[in-house]
Amino acid sequence: MAEAERIIGTPDTPEAGGAEPEQSGVEGAGAAGERPRGKRRIAVLFTVAALAYALDLVSKLIVVAKLEHHAPIQIVGDWLRFEAIRNAGAAFGFGEAFTIIFTVIAAAVIVVIARLARKLYSLPWAIALGLLLGGALGNLTDRIFRSPGIFEGAVVDFIAPKHFAVFNLADSAIVCGGILIVLLSFRGLDPDGTVHKD
Repeated sequence: MAEAERIIGTPDTPEAGGAEPEQSGVEGAGAAGERPRGKRRIAVLFTVAALAYALDLVSKLIVVAKLEHHAPIQIVGDWLRFEAIRNAGAAFGFGEAFTIIFTVIAAAVIVVIARLARKLYSLPWAIALGLLLGGALGNLTDRIFRSPGIFEGAVVDFIAPKHFAVFNLADSAIVCGGILIVLLSFRGLDPDGTVHKD
């Protein structure tokens, strides 16, 4: 948690939040301008998360209802098919012996993102964290509500590229969010909106 706090930062002042220098000379005007900006970033984060979560949930409901216990559907020749499987492991089928651990990790990611959202002042970071949050919620829902039991449920995967592991939309959101975070870090953009050069 301490490391996450360090990365996100604590923009308690307009300067820390990447605000423009105060122009009007009115005391507190900069801070007042920052609050709506921060709230917009939070709204973006949770909107992206909600969309990612909804798409993942709906896709899994359709797969379970229409595809499970049926033959795979070929989408692009032999290169891509839809095939319903239950995955007790992490993303892309790794670590099936550690279902409970992955459940705890997903829950921790959700809590950390939710707690640090109020300190978020960067739109790209809001999108990236929204993708992570939506993906984590999608797979956590499976862990909690699907068989064989609470916190041990198997995730529904269905996207099956040739010579690659089967995955779902939640996995895709998590990976895309992670890639975006790496790119933002390389560009020197911090979650609080500041830009630094090493």
